[in-house]
Amino acid sequence: MEYGKLYLCATPIGNLEDISIRTLNILKSVDLIACEDTRHSLKMLTHFEISKPLTSYFEHNKTEKGLKIIEKIKEGKNVALITDAGTPAISDPGEDLVRLCAENGVDVVPVPGPAALINALIVSGLPTGRFSFEGFLSVNKKSRADHLDEVKNDTRTLIFYEAPHKLLRTLNDMSKVFGDRKIALVREITKIHEEVKRTTLFEAVKFYTENPPKGEFVLVIEGKSYEELSEEKAEEFENISVTEQINALIGERIDKKDAIKQVAVLRNMKKRDVYNEYVKNTEGEF
Repeated sequence: MEYGKLYLCATPIGNLEDISIRTLNILKSVDLIACEDTRHSLKMLTHFEISKPLTSYFEHNKTEKGLKIIEKIKEGKNVALITDAGTPAISDPGEDLVRLCAENGVDVVPVPGPAALINALIVSGLPTGRFSFEGFLSVNKKSRADHLDEVKNDTRTLIFYEAPHKLLRTLNDMSKVFGDRKIALVREITKIHEEVKRTTLFEAVKFYTENPPKGEFVLVIEGKSYEELSEEKAEEFENISVTEQINALIGERIDKKDAIKQVAVLRNMKKRDVYNEYVKNTEGEF
């Protein structure tokens, strides 16, 4: 028997007009729709006059339910996966279902649409060429501190999700680790109270101390500047080789090209010379 397919269908993150024609057609044609919250999704589906069997699929039942969904697909059924808002499988148990499909030879079809992190990034006013999506910070104090420490030297724009009741704590923690960097706080994207607040971490702490936050937030934070990183690393790397210095930067989640660029600045060398030195000492691996 020919397997069915899993369709990852992005749904609106607020404004129902953002749903795509393709998403509507797929939701109308599949045999089963797996939802994060069937009650929440039923309201949207009813709005679009879609009547299909629903099954819940969320963090606490993903292991058991995922296997059942795979069984349905192997029986030839087509299944759509939707989340409460936005694109499934991003900071979402849908990634486990996609993994199960890969392990079982099941085709997965992405159906593009709204994604809060991308929309927040493009209105942030911060660099969009290279960014790192970091999801939600852990509520565990140590895990939270480790996460922030791990990305503090990243030169890419950083994107986090945060709930309103945890926002102030998160901003305080970030300001202690990152310093007073630029930040765009984007809340309630596509909804009535949509807002983009472009400020700095220190000013954001001050503002939300006096103004209790409301709504779901996406935090877009500028990465560490090359100049600041160079100043901090100049003394630390004074007595090691070019190759050792590049590898140390790579160990801090900086990619090879950026590491080479930074080392060139630190040592006042041409980037090509740094590149050649690194390639020579890593047997041509790059």
